[in-house]
This record gives sequence, C-alpha cells and structure tokens, in this order.
Amino acid sequence: MELAKSYSPKDIESKWYAYWLKNNFFESKPDQREPYSIVIPPPNVTGVLHMGHMLNNTIQDVLIRHARMQGYNACWVPGTDHASIATEAKVVNLLREKGITKANISRTEFLNHTFEWKEKYGGIILEQLKRLGASCDWSRTRFTMEPKLNEAVIKSFVELYNKGYIYKDWKIVNWDPTAKTTLSNEEVIRKDEQSTLYYVSYKIKDSTETITIATTRPETIMGDTAICIHPKDERYFHLHGKRAFVPMINREIPIICDEYIEIGFGTGCLKVTPAHDSNDYEIGQKHGLEIIDTLNDDGTLNDNAQVFIGDDRFVARKKVIEKLKELGCLLKEESITNNVGYSERNPNTVVEPKLSLQWFVKMDDMVKPALENVLNDSIHFFPDKFKNTYKHWLENIRDWPISRQLWWGQQIPAYYYNEKNDFVVAENAEEALHLAIEKSGNSSLKQAELRQDEDVVDTWFSSWLWPISVFDGFDPNSKDFEYYYPTNVLVTGWDIIFFWVARMIFAGYEFKNEKPFKDVYFTGMVRDKQRRKMSKSLGNSPDALELIDKYGADGVRFGMLSCSAAGNDLLFDESTCEQGKNFCNKLWNAFKLIIGWEISETISQQDSAKAGILWFDARLNQTIQSIEENYPKYRLSEILMDTYKLIWDDFCSNYLEIVKPPFQTPIDKETHKMVLMHFEKLLALIHPFMPFISEEIWQKIEERKDGESIVVAEFPKSSPFNSEIIADFNQSMQVVTEIRTLRKQKNISFKEQIQLFVKENQKTNPIFDSVICKLSNLSKIETTQEKLNNSFSFIVKSNEYFVPLSQNIDLDSEILKIRKELDYTHGFLKSVNAKLSNEKFVNNAPEQVLSIENKKKSEAEAKIKALEEQLLSLEQKN
Repeated sequence: MELAKSYSPKDIESKWYAYWLKNNFFESKPDQREPYSIVIPPPNVTGVLHMGHMLNNTIQDVLIRHARMQGYNACWVPGTDHASIATEAKVVNLLREKGITKANISRTEFLNHTFEWKEKYGGIILEQLKRLGASCDWSRTRFTMEPKLNEAVIKSFVELYNKGYIYKDWKIVNWDPTAKTTLSNEEVIRKDEQSTLYYVSYKIKDSTETITIATTRPETIMGDTAICIHPKDERYFHLHGKRAFVPMINREIPIICDEYIEIGFGTGCLKVTPAHDSNDYEIGQKHGLEIIDTLNDDGTLNDNAQVFIGDDRFVARKKVIEKLKELGCLLKEESITNNVGYSERNPNTVVEPKLSLQWFVKMDDMVKPALENVLNDSIHFFPDKFKNTYKHWLENIRDWPISRQLWWGQQIPAYYYNEKNDFVVAENAEEALHLAIEKSGNSSLKQAELRQDEDVVDTWFSSWLWPISVFDGFDPNSKDFEYYYPTNVLVTGWDIIFFWVARMIFAGYEFKNEKPFKDVYFTGMVRDKQRRKMSKSLGNSPDALELIDKYGADGVRFGMLSCSAAGNDLLFDESTCEQGKNFCNKLWNAFKLIIGWEISETISQQDSAKAGILWFDARLNQTIQSIEENYPKYRLSEILMDTYKLIWDDFCSNYLEIVKPPFQTPIDKETHKMVLMHFEKLLALIHPFMPFISEEIWQKIEERKDGESIVVAEFPKSSPFNSEIIADFNQSMQVVTEIRTLRKQKNISFKEQIQLFVKENQKTNPIFDSVICKLSNLSKIETTQEKLNNSFSFIVKSNEYFVPLSQNIDLDSEILKIRKELDYTHGFLKSVNAKLSNEKFVNNAPEQVLSIENKKKSEAEAKIKALEEQLLSLEQKN
C-alpha cells in the first residue's frame, strides 16, 4: 500500500465528509433504539465561524459521535437564529448603500429584502461547521423564523396571554437609541468608567435661597418634575412644601419628601426625572408627578426639552453644561467612577432608561419549577458551581420585556380594533376578528379595521422554545417530539445562562411540564494567553478557517479540547493546534510502520511480543474504563489527554518497540493481528475527537465495503484487566530507563549487548524480563545474592540492579547520585507518613486509597534500606 510521507488533511477531510453525507450517517429518525439528542445553540444567521463556535461545536460533535458509536440513535439538530437586532441593522445598512431607507418602504418590502439577504448569506456558518467535521443531521436544519417555528412562537404568546402572564404597560425600559428598540436587563452590558458628577443649583420660589443636586446626566434636567429630600433631614425642614425652578427653562416643580433618599449620600437632594430613570419613575408614581419625556427614540432631544431640540443627548450634555456655567448654576464638577450600561447588540451605544409602553411576561410563577429542578439536580449543571449563579438570578428576577421596535422577527399577535387602542390577542387575523366582535359588541367590525401591533417579540422569546420547536413540539401529533424530547445535553457558554438556558427551562416546564434537557455543559470563554477575551478589535482572534487550513480540522479540534475543562476559560495557544497536527502525523507514521512489516505464517511468537500484548491489553482496558467514567462527567479534556498518552506513549513509544521485528525480518502473524486489533480500538477511541484521520486509517487497515465507516463502528468497551500486570510492566520500564541512561552516560552503543544482574529484595514478575532484554539489548538477566563489584548499580522499588562494566566506576559520582536519590526518597516517605498520620484523611479515604498509600510507605522504606546499604558499601571502598 502506497502511503504519503506525512498526513495531509486537506483532500482527506473533504473526501470523508462527502462520504459521510452520501451514506446518511448523521441522519436520525425515530426507531426502537434509545435516542441521544442535542440541539445546537443556533448561531446568528449573520454569523461567521469564530473561536467560541469552534469550541462549543467541537464539544457537541465529540458527544454526538461518541453516542452514535455506542449504538444510540444520535440526533444533533442544527439551525440558525434570526437575530432580530443584528440582522435588521445589517440589512438597514445594506439598503442605505443602495439609497433605500427603511422609513420609505413598507414592512413587507423590508422583510422581502431581509429574507433575500438571509437566503444568500444566512447559511455561511453552517457550511463552515462542516469544515470542522460537525456531524449534524443537516436534513433537520431549522431557522427560528421558518413558518412552523413562527407558529410555535405565536401559539406560546397567545397561551401565556390567556393565562394572564403577558401584559402591556408603561415602564422604564432599557432603550437602545441606535437600534431604536427596548432591551431586557440581560442585553445590557454594565461597565465601570470614569464620569463627571455635576453639582447644580436650583432656585427656590419666593426666596433668594437655592438647593443643590448632583447628577451625571445634566442633559435630562429639562425632564425634572420634582426635587426630593428625606423627611427627617434637618437641613431641609424649612423647604417642606416649597417649590423650585428647573434651571434654563424655569419650569416650577415641587420639593417633595420621601424616605427613599439617603440623608448622607451626596447633597441629600435628588432631581426626580420620572421619564428617564427607573427609581425616579417609582417616586413619580408614588407622588403623582408629571412625566416629561425629553428624548426622541434616536437619542436626540425633543420639543419637551425646550432647549437644544434635535441635538444628540451627548452633544446636548456639553451644551447644557456650558449654559449652566453661563447662568451661574454649575457649582462644581467631580470625577467619579460610574457604572454605565451599553447595548449588547450595539457595543458602542449607551443604553438610555426611557419610559415606554411595552409588552412584558410575568416571571414570578414561571421561575418556581425552573429553580426547583436545577437545585434538586433533575437538570444537572456541569460544573455545578453555576447553580449558585442561576439561583441568585432567578430569586431576583424581574418581569421580562419582550416587545422590540423592529420589523425582523415574529410580529406580536395583538390586534387593535378602535381608536382607544383596545385589543385582542389571537393566533391569526380571522380569530382576532371573532374575538374583537365579541369583546366590543360591534358586529359590523371588519377585518380591514383591525391593526396588528407593529412590534416583534424579543429574539430570545423564539429561541427559548428551541428544544421544543425544532421537534415540532406544539404539534400534538409530533412523533419526533415524543421520541427525542427531553434532549440529553445542552452545550453552551455560561455567559448566556440567563439569556437562554434559564428561559428554555422556563419554557420546558411551562408548555410541556418537562425539562428541555437532562444536562447542561457550560463552556468557558476562549481567551488569549494574556487572558484577554478574543475580539476583532484587539486583533487577538485567529481566523477559524485559516487555522483549519493550516493544521487540519483534527489538529484544531485537538488544540481546542486539550486544554478546555468545563466552565473554565480556554487560554488558546496556537501551539496546541500544532501539537494536534503532530499527533495526526504520529498516528500516520505508526500506521505506516505497522503495514510495512512483512508477515510470516510460520515463525512463532516471541516471548517479548506475548508479554507486550498482555501488558497493552491491560493498559488499553484500564484507559477505556477511565474514559467510560469520564464521559458522563463531561471531562472531555481528560479523556482526550488519556487517549493521547495511551497512543503516543504506550502504543507508539513502548508497544510498537516491543513487538516490532528486527530489521529486515518478518513479524509473526498472531502478533501482527493483535497489533492491528489494538490499533483499530485506538482509532475508535480517538474518533469522536479526531474524526478525519481516524476514518482515513480505519478504512485502510483492512478492505472495507462501501457504506462501512468508523462513524458507526462500535465504541470500545472495557474488559476486566489485571492492574498488577500494568504495575509490573511499569517497574520493568523503570529498569529499561535506568539502563538507557547508563548507556548514554557511559557512551555504550545500543548495538553492544550487556548483562544485568538483580538482587531481589522484592519479588518481581519474570514475564517482562524478555521485554527488558529486547528494549535494553541485554544478553541475559540473572539473579544474584551478592552485590557485584565494579558495576554500575541502580535501585527500582527495593530491588538492586547491577550492570558489570569493564571500565572503572567513578565512586564519588556514584556516592553523590545515591545520596541525592536517598534524600528524595526520605522526602517522599515523609509526605506519605504525613498523610497516614492525618486522622481526617485516614477516616475519610477509601480503603483502596489507604492500601495504595501503605504500599508506597513500605516500598519507600525498603528502597531507603537498599540505598543505605549500597551507600555504605561504596563508602567503604572509597
């Protein structure tokens, strides 16, 4: 078989991905098998593959490939999110480049433009995931604004409204002036930054006195409708019931008293601006204050401001400051650190608190089952430290503002039927007309007279249904939903635990009285080596596809997962992808070596090969057992590194060296068969992590039929193994290492055979003597009752080994070496004794752990005795 010198992923990856698709290995339909389902966190339809996607989707692919190989009916559902704000902003900008403004076209025309853009560019990220090797069932690809998923959103809105959970009200909301829409609290990014606190004086009516307030937002002064003081603040007793004038516009406002004010904070006086601050709004409602909104939706000042009309709020701030100085009202300025909210969708936009009429979802009752079923581990969080974060948020949750002032999204199914804006909520216009006639008593009402609410629902109000809606869960006859729901695991970043994870749990229990998933695996953030979040602006985020071009998909997958524990940030270093690429070449070269051996039907199996097979079989099963324990715990990095070490160290460095035939001689048939069997199991173990290289080699190990693939091969199961065999082999390899060190130090060629004598203070298994002889090129191993003179000696466990040398021994260096080893062993024994003398450790440690520690103690004591005897003997000679 002709094989390339090194593994070249480019052609191989496209070849095998096409083969997998052709054979429908990723497709899933309900059958008699147990399902294993995952729904992809749908990336924004505007998105392209970045490092976070690479990490998240590699983890999902590992889990789904592993489940598929275990015989589950594995179903990984892909799809994209319509991303209301991001997509609408992108399309508005594209239309602007064509000379078209949103204001000058109809809603239908705008949606047509947006769908046209989506069809052209919206699937890019899904195609990029194929380059990564993602084994999604692409026939199930969903989009959050496709007809069936739209229907699910509308049905859920109507159901919640009819239950009394959805209502419409005036409230202070987070307003994004760039997108001109409201945001939920979770869509606001809080940042501490340097700000200025301005001290402004207000004249008291019928007095020469003034009162001073401090504000960071002087541009809102024109919306003030009161000044508030604490009723017990003695400094201001004389101002109770008085009135003051708003600077610049001289509007008269009352001075009110409320215990909300902190006497010792600032000046003890608060300017109350009900339209532009949530706390001020509450005070305004309590005291019946006028509400004056001075801002337009785009963040410019409106006519109510009376001054600087049409100026942007931050331009107006500067002009207000100058005007206050001119009037003598600005008393001083003070630098402070202030917590400022920014739009999560438009990172450079400061969010504006704004009074607005919006739709809300009541959360009080919905929270209860979602909280209970996470705290009682009906839904498992990995790592479980995020339970506390989740609990804190749910216990302090506020009603969810779900209306967005956009066109791209599911239009709110509320229909107004008169000039007073009375409305009904219905799944369609026909049903709305029936309800409106019934509610109004106006039998002559026509459908054309109904006006549907202009707003759309929050994107998260559609994606919170994702695990239900992708399986058509609102269809009572859906076999997919009945079979695949609840899903097995959700893999997502911890940063959207509130945006999405919690809300999907709300929806699962609210609409289906069932959890949406059994486990949640939280990934960390991908950061650079300096712990900075990866971003385009910092220039520290590598291009995902360029990484795949450079290192291959398997190399990148290895690099992402080799250092990514659940919930912990991944400090990405490109060198780990290089390591992954090298690992591919290691596998490739191992395969080339194995198939390059000539096979003999007649020669008998060597003792060293028998011993090597016995050991590796035990070592393989030991690793498989560890892998089986770690998959349910989502310890994927540990699984990957255990498999890596098993292949690189145990298989390639030791096993192949033990069994390989001498140069230009054949290998026996039985050994070759066992090596291929073991290698095939290794390929199956590494396949979920590195699917392409494993498929390429698996297909070449033996002749395969069309339609066969490692994708659907059986994942190895552990068999009972003898751990003493592994321990005996490890001891033998310590002997080999010591002999190799001797050869290097004494410049003894490996071609020159040497002898080894052993003084056994502890019985060893002679089965690995043949391995020691082969790997060390020994002519023989003999036991001795006496120490050998003029020999190089070393100790493994408590046994003493001697290699006779024709050259003289440097006694001083040997004494120094033994003293160092003696010091180390004394230190090791001290640490073991400290553990065994710790009452808490002894009382709580499993019996197996105590047995291991006691064994360490006895072996260390025996080694110390042997080293001391050896040292004494050398010192007597010196």
